[in-house]
This record gives sequence, C-alpha cells and structure tokens, in this order.
Amino acid sequence: MATVIRKEETEVKRVRYTYGITAALLLGGSALSLATGHPAEAQVAQNEPSRIASIVPRAGAPTSFSSLTEQLAPAVVNISTRQRVRVPIFNPFAGTPFEDLFGGGRLGPRTREAQSLGSGFIISADGYVVTNNHVITASGGQAEVDSITVTMPDGTEYAAKLVGRDAASDLAVLKINAGKPLPFVKFGDSRAARVGDWVLAIGNPFGLGGTVTAGIISAVYRNTGIGTAYDRYIQTDASINRGNSGGPMFDMKGQVIGINNAIFSPNGGNVGIGFAIPAEIAAPIIEKLKAGQSIERGYLGVQIQPVADDLADSLGLPQRRGAFVQSVEPGGAAAKSGIRAGDVIVEVDGKEITPGQSLSFLIANRNPGDHVPIELIRDGKRMSVRVTLDERPNEATLTDQDFGSGPDEDRFEGPSQDRDDPVVEDALGLSVQPLTPDIARQLGLDLGTRGLVIDGVDPVSDAAGKGLRRGDVVLSVNNRPVSTIADLEARISEAKRASREALLLRVQRRGQSPTYVPVRLR
Repeated sequence: MATVIRKEETEVKRVRYTYGITAALLLGGSALSLATGHPAEAQVAQNEPSRIASIVPRAGAPTSFSSLTEQLAPAVVNISTRQRVRVPIFNPFAGTPFEDLFGGGRLGPRTREAQSLGSGFIISADGYVVTNNHVITASGGQAEVDSITVTMPDGTEYAAKLVGRDAASDLAVLKINAGKPLPFVKFGDSRAARVGDWVLAIGNPFGLGGTVTAGIISAVYRNTGIGTAYDRYIQTDASINRGNSGGPMFDMKGQVIGINNAIFSPNGGNVGIGFAIPAEIAAPIIEKLKAGQSIERGYLGVQIQPVADDLADSLGLPQRRGAFVQSVEPGGAAAKSGIRAGDVIVEVDGKEITPGQSLSFLIANRNPGDHVPIELIRDGKRMSVRVTLDERPNEATLTDQDFGSGPDEDRFEGPSQDRDDPVVEDALGLSVQPLTPDIARQLGLDLGTRGLVIDGVDPVSDAAGKGLRRGDVVLSVNNRPVSTIADLEARISEAKRASREALLLRVQRRGQSPTYVPVRLR
C-alpha cells in the first residue's frame, strides 16, 4: 500500500511550559498522520512486518531512515494537558505600615493555568493511545488536570479520556474517538534487543512537533539505581530530551521495543544517555490498563541495598550479586517466612539477583499470594525459605514507609573518654565505650540494649565518610554481638586473618531502626 504524505506549512506557536517533573523525566509530543478510508476491521498496523520488510534491508539499518519514518510517524502523537495550579500570593508590603492597604501579609491562593506537553503513540485503529503516566499527571500537589488533548501530526486535535494509569511502571492509556480508523503500531519483542542494534525514536521534544532521532542501543536492562520495581531500562544514545516522554522507540523491524521515559543529564539536556521502558514490561501492563483492570504486584516487605564494594568485602561475597536486607517490615511476608535483617537474598524462584535483574523487579512481577522459593545467605551459609507474597502498596505509601525510623537525634551528653584501645582506633578510626544504662537512657534506647557507643570519629576515616558519629551505638560486627571493646578487637583480628578489607557494623541511632554500615579497615 502506498503512503501519501501531505506537506503543509505549520505555524510555530509560542507555548509556556510547566515542568513539574525532575530533570530526568521527559515531557513532549510527535509527528505525521496517515489518512485512510478503510473500515477498522481491515486495518493493519503501520509496523506490520510485510510493510517494513521492503523498507529496511534484512542485514541491518537502511542507508536512510526516511522510508521507515514515513511508515511509522503517522501513529505517533502529541499529548498536552491543561492544569489548574493553586499558588499563594504574598503582599510585597507585608511588614510595613502599608501592609493593611493591600490585604495583609498573605493574600490567599490564586489559580493559574499551566500546560504540559508529552508524546504518545496509537496502538489500535479505534484510538487507544499509550504514554507515560507522568505526562498526564498534575505537576505538584496543588495542581489538577482539567483536560488531556491528543494532537495528530496533521494538527487535528481530539479530547482524550484517561482509561488507566500505573505510577509504579509510569505508564498510562488514553482513548480518543476520531470517528474513523486511525494509523497504529504494535509492540515488538524487546527481549531480542542487543547492544549495538539501531533504534529510531520519534517524539515531541520541547514541544517542537514530530522529531525523529536515530542511535543504537547502548545497554539492555540498565539498572539506574533509583530502587523502584521497574528500574530496568533499555539505554540508547538516540537523542532524547524533555518532551520525548511517552514516545516510541522502534527497532529496524519497525516494532515498538521501548517507551522513551527518562534521561541522565547533569544539565537537563541530552548528553547521549536516554532510557526507555522495555516492551516486554510495558505491553502486559498496557493490556490490563486498556481492559480497565487494576495492576496487582507481589510484595516482600524488606528494605534492601545492592551488595557492592565495602559491603561485599565485609561479607566475603562477590560484588554485584544479591540484595542485602537492611530491615524487615514487621508482620510482612518476609518476616513471616523467617527472613532477617542482615540476610543476603541471592535467588528468587531460581533466578539470580543481578544489577539487571533486581529483587524488586522479580518480586513485583509476581502476584500477591504466590508461594515463592527464595535462596539467601546468612552468616556465610546458604539456606532456603518459601515466601507467600503480600500485595505491593501504592507508590505514595512506599515513599512514606521507613519501617520505624524516627527523628535524627542521636547526641548524648556523656564526656568523651580517653581510652587505651589503639586496635579499634587504628583499624576503624573510632573511639568507643561500652553502652551503660545511663547512656542508653540519654539516647532513648531500651535499658537492656547491649553494644558499644561511639564517642569519637576520625574525620578522615571511612567510618566518618559513611556517616557514623558520636552517639551511634554499634550492636554487632559481622553479625556477632559486641558489648565490650575486646569483642570488637576480636572481630577486627578475625577479619584481618580472613583477608577481609571491611567490617559490617550494625548501628543503632536514636529513634531509628538499626541499619548495617560496611566500614573499610585502615
């Protein structure tokens, strides 16, 4: 089928943008449209293999991306929202004799209109549109989204209805009623993506309209370290900027293998490091949202950190393998199964925990109620537990969750004492003393707490760099309790004999849950 592209002159309008998202998140829109008069049931996707095969040579990228762009761009759209933002208005004469003449110090909130722009793409002839959740989410707690508009490449605008959204995966589905079949594209198989493959990104950076960029896949299943359940992206050097969010990333088969989502940038602009949500993650979620179903995910109830550098050295384990359990939610799935703080989870249902396959990802992709076998290492020994997963709370609840941490108040009044413990000071840069009931009372700890209270930290030591300070209480070292200086000296000697370069301290701070801190030996 031949595709006729009608070129029209367009007027570039000045638009005031409001970005309520961090510099890493992208808002933007998209490109050309294909007119067709065929009935919906006769429609085929713009990226149907039979259409793409004659455009891109089987061996790889074409000499030009123009034909591929012409085929795919009609299904990529611009998404804009109108928001009402309530902002406080202050009297510039507050605190002066003229204050009362202008309504007092604070004049009360006023409502102003703001706009956000993003990208999206049509996935069915009857008008279902995919984008990022942050594209159609109000920016800030004082904002409300009034309307969502989808603009086709030829300038035609349609009011969009929000069908479903999922904050955890940052995905959303919209619906427009065009009264005619629309051009659309389909998801491909992102699992077949390889580093070095060519990709094409189409979107609406900075509200400029349909913009096409090409590049290669820089990494697959990149973990950025933000710790979310879906911190698992395709990385590309194709130019992606603010406004590209929600736009498609195509492979050379013309299939959508990713949804452009974020950038890494020290200055807010493109530096060649962009991230896309893989199609294998997005497609199942999109189908559920499209069907009006809620997204349920498994939940373990632990706070974790990667096993890297000093932590791995202190445990005598390989780096970048496994998830270290810092704390366990009381009464949660992990606690009921016997998982403890200090454990290292290495496998979930036979799948190894790696930077590209995190514990959060593996658990979130299971259903609540699933019985999942988990392999972990405790005190150097491998063991197995079986966990019945809970349902993952919403993102707002998880953000507020701290498993019992409290105010950051940990000072105590006891004088720093001169102690003859050169082994501890030389090895860790710490001066410690046994925790007495009087000191425990000052620190707000249970009088039965046993440990060593830190009363001095060498400012150039690794301990100081890790945030340890006077008033912190060391409860255990390498998972063995310490209540005397001799206990700590023994742990230091054991670590040196085992050629370990760090110790794992479990530290209690006033009002907070105990946490593990790896400290490098000097």
